[in-house]
Amino acid sequence: MHRLLRGGELFMLGGFVVAAAVTIVLVMPPSIDPAATAATQTSSGPVTAADRDLLIKVRQAGLWEMPVGDYAQTRAESQRVKEVGRLIMQDHQKLDLLTRQTAKKLGVALPSEPNADQQSWMAQLASERGPAFDKDFANLLRAAHGKVFTVVAAVRAGTRNAEIRKFAQEGINFVMRHMTLLESTGLVDHTQLPEPPTPSPAPPVAMAVEKRRDA
Repeated sequence: MHRLLRGGELFMLGGFVVAAAVTIVLVMPPSIDPAATAATQTSSGPVTAADRDLLIKVRQAGLWEMPVGDYAQTRAESQRVKEVGRLIMQDHQKLDLLTRQTAKKLGVALPSEPNADQQSWMAQLASERGPAFDKDFANLLRAAHGKVFTVVAAVRAGTRNAEIRKFAQEGINFVMRHMTLLESTGLVDHTQLPEPPTPSPAPPVAMAVEKRRDA
């Protein structure tokens, strides 16, 4: 009986150890490879994780927008959508070359295919024709450009690398041009775009001025 009890206690203790180990795995964040976040030094300044992420995201943007710009030539009904698709495709050919050149200078490895979301958007557009294609082309690409614009602008504002600064400036110009082109189709539903961030409360400047005058 004593031996059975001891065995049961050991079994229970083992169960607690396993449960504790599972809890630690679930609660503790995954370890991050320091090499993925460390800055690398170059002749044009440090290249940070944010700088590398910018090059990767712009590369992936081109890898799906160039094909769907080509889709527009045979699948769109609207002549304006066809024209916008052609212009975006041509711009991304130029931007992709610049991306690859900049990445090579800075030693950044680039992906060779779009991400999972972009691949699903490509598949959706490849299955559509006519007005359905026109509408989804304009809205999918406009939403995607809005997301990448915030990344490009944030890196442009804070990068310490001269090459990335020049690249981000070009990227901003391309993205703004593409958002305007897509909106020129008249098909973008602006109510479905993300809300702009809520501004921080402004300091009561006028009140402070009045108090100083009273003093």
